[in-house]
Amino acid sequence: MPIHRKPLPRRFAALALIAATTIGAASSQADRPPITGISHLAVYATDMAASDHFYRVVLGARKGLDPEDSAGVRYYFSPRQFVEVLPAPKDHGPSMLAHVGYITTDAAGLRTWLGAHGVSRLTQIQHGPGGDRWFGGQDPEGNAVQFVQPGSRVTTAEKGAISGRIIHVGHAVHDRVKQDGFYRTLLGFRAYWFGAFHEDKVDWVSQQVPDGRDWLEYMMVGPGSDVTLDKVDARQLGVLNHLSLGVVNMQAAVTTLYRENRLSPRHDGPQMGLDGKWQANFYDPDGTRVELMEFKPSSKPCCSAFTAESPDP
Repeated sequence: MPIHRKPLPRRFAALALIAATTIGAASSQADRPPITGISHLAVYATDMAASDHFYRVVLGARKGLDPEDSAGVRYYFSPRQFVEVLPAPKDHGPSMLAHVGYITTDAAGLRTWLGAHGVSRLTQIQHGPGGDRWFGGQDPEGNAVQFVQPGSRVTTAEKGAISGRIIHVGHAVHDRVKQDGFYRTLLGFRAYWFGAFHEDKVDWVSQQVPDGRDWLEYMMVGPGSDVTLDKVDARQLGVLNHLSLGVVNMQAAVTTLYRENRLSPRHDGPQMGLDGKWQANFYDPDGTRVELMEFKPSSKPCCSAFTAESPDP
């Protein structure tokens, strides 16, 4: 999320256009297995050793085997949340995003529920050695999505990790109405906050998972956004497609990275985000942004009020 440049007006005409998409959604949620949080972000890497240094040394995550892809690596911030790094295919294109994973309490039940509600092209349930179960699908814009039932109940931060808590993920979105039909109306994601640099634009739209406080951030591109399609190159996609780690105190977190010489070559901040939360950005060797963000706002947000409680540490 870009830095706070100046206070902004709070009128966004697009809000009225979208608000109706969630009306009536509650009635379709009664028998859906819970979706409680963010599981992981999976990204591609062109240099696995360089990515290892970033996720293992800079961010302090614990390195582990990848039960889904033997060529991949998982970097755990807690036993339930991680980044999955995969060797980039030769034809990967400008985006380094592989997929986003969400936590559910019942992977098999959720897969059945989605199928009954018309979602097709779902993968079979897969099993990991630690008891994880997961399956995959796609959202309306073709982004790969996974739903993971973790085998572990432990949420304690891994020793040495700068954070043990993934609080949100974000990725480029072109058609907000189409995406809302999947995430909000079908799955029951709940409005949290939205904002932009200019009152006639909508750049960021945050919605919390149905049964928790982690959130997905639409990073809007194209008409109606400050990010026009001609700006969406590989570097910009690395900024848009991102992961956010929650910290209680930004000054303490960044001081730790400075003191231990763990800063990534490319970084910016700390700075106050337009949502009123302190943030600092770090970038992996392929440009994927990892954002440190305080759990709670420390100043009034621009553009819109928060409509749900923020995550707890």
